[in-house]
Amino acid sequence: MGDADTRDAEVDDSRIRALEQELSSPRPHPIARFVSWGESYVLVRFVLLRLLGLVYLVAFLVTLLQFRPLIGSDGLEPAGLFLQRVRTYFGLGRAVWKLPTLFWIDSSDRAIAVVACVGAALALAVLVGVTNAAVMFVLWTLYFSILHIGQTFYGYGWEMQLCETGFIAIFLCPLATIGPFRARAPPPIIILLFRWLIFRIMLGAGLIKLRGDLCWKNLTCLQYHWETQPIPNPISWLLNAAPAWFDKVGTAVNHLVEVGAPWLAFGPRRARIIAGCLFIGFQSFLILSGNLSFLNWLTIVPALACFDDRALIRVVPRRARLRVAARFGLDEEGRPTEALLPPTKWHRGAAWGYALVVGFLSMNPIVNLTSSRQAMNTSFDPLDLVNTYGAFGSVNRRRYEVVIEGTSDPQIDAHTQWKEYEFPCKPGDPERAPCFISPYHERLDWQMWFAAFSPLRSQPWIVHLAAKLLEGDRLIDTLLARDPFPDKPPVWVRAQLYRYRFTRPGDGKAWWQRTLVGPYLPLLKLDSPALGSFMRQHGWTH
Repeated sequence: MGDADTRDAEVDDSRIRALEQELSSPRPHPIARFVSWGESYVLVRFVLLRLLGLVYLVAFLVTLLQFRPLIGSDGLEPAGLFLQRVRTYFGLGRAVWKLPTLFWIDSSDRAIAVVACVGAALALAVLVGVTNAAVMFVLWTLYFSILHIGQTFYGYGWEMQLCETGFIAIFLCPLATIGPFRARAPPPIIILLFRWLIFRIMLGAGLIKLRGDLCWKNLTCLQYHWETQPIPNPISWLLNAAPAWFDKVGTAVNHLVEVGAPWLAFGPRRARIIAGCLFIGFQSFLILSGNLSFLNWLTIVPALACFDDRALIRVVPRRARLRVAARFGLDEEGRPTEALLPPTKWHRGAAWGYALVVGFLSMNPIVNLTSSRQAMNTSFDPLDLVNTYGAFGSVNRRRYEVVIEGTSDPQIDAHTQWKEYEFPCKPGDPERAPCFISPYHERLDWQMWFAAFSPLRSQPWIVHLAAKLLEGDRLIDTLLARDPFPDKPPVWVRAQLYRYRFTRPGDGKAWWQRTLVGPYLPLLKLDSPALGSFMRQHGWTH
């Protein structure tokens, strides 16, 4: 017998042995097969926690760099004043229950800074691989506490989403070990909870669009979205010039990913992998096409639970695959070996206990998803453990911007010289290029976008902002790209409302063209009685 015949015979023997082993092995329960209970998820946990650590790091750094002018003791919406009002209205006991936060103990600027610094340090540790259940619990507690004193400037859906994601991640990690290597396998039920989270995120976003704005049904919303989204980037400018068919195809793909793909997350293994690829590809495109803070980065985190170790090991270069697999207790194909220990009974028990809690708390979000009056980004429990999500249920057809101006002229007339304040990323000077900033979040820029299509009475903080500009507040300068009055504050401040449109390639060096609509904030002077009365009414110092 030749060498070729010998090799063929050995291959046939190995196939027969593998078939005999498969036939003799106990067949898994249909439910276990459905959720891939027999798969391992240590590589999934490794990647998922690294990305979550990055998001936490960005979130805490944003707080550290911006909280003083926003929610500090001398900020636009002081956290201490907010907690005092909540306590007065509810009484301390009910206030703590309705608004749980560590800052009931101390809401000083120093306390907020310490929380943000500790959170950033722990998030960095998670990013480099040093973590366990205790670290993840502390991270959740710290950011959850910040969220509950953030008021207007933390009123975004991804803040709750980070807290829910972070709490599930507590049960993904063992308590006794620190680090990804030699750690026991995670309980598969926690992987299932991450899939339930990505299901609600994506389906909620898809349904709110179909129920909210006719342009999503006739596939025209993207013709407006690139220009009117909160903080566009240069790629948004290019996409805005794309032909109408491109926008219609893009809208159809959006519906496919947000309404169709979520159901695959609970399907067979191959269907889940397809769903995971669709989710990650979709979120990556959104990252490139706009500055939606860390929302899209965070949404990739639960999407990773659609994969298993056998799927992820394939993206590791072949030369390093065996070495990487061995460090996690896997073989070269990503299957668990004897070196990978199962979760302890305490870990499994805690995970299943939390799964029961999630099941109970999911009733309201499920009702909301099925309701014709679906609400976006809503929490139904004080701890924000199981929430409902959604984005861009309606799309603005026109872009408006609030442009704040000041002057040093003591008297206002037709010859008054007005100078504009520039913000880091929101449109202002038409010749200034849009910025790339995701996953960082310029919170004041975002609120200025909301203010542009909201009545002034719903945005009282903008009057406080004007007062601080009149005072020459140096804290506010940290949130600006350019203060036209660096040496002496202006005598008068006003805000004008402009209509902004993207230019087209070849139109010249400007990125925007704008048209004055009219006044947004009336003329204000520091010693104005009306300004003083408004400030006292809201409890702000003046």
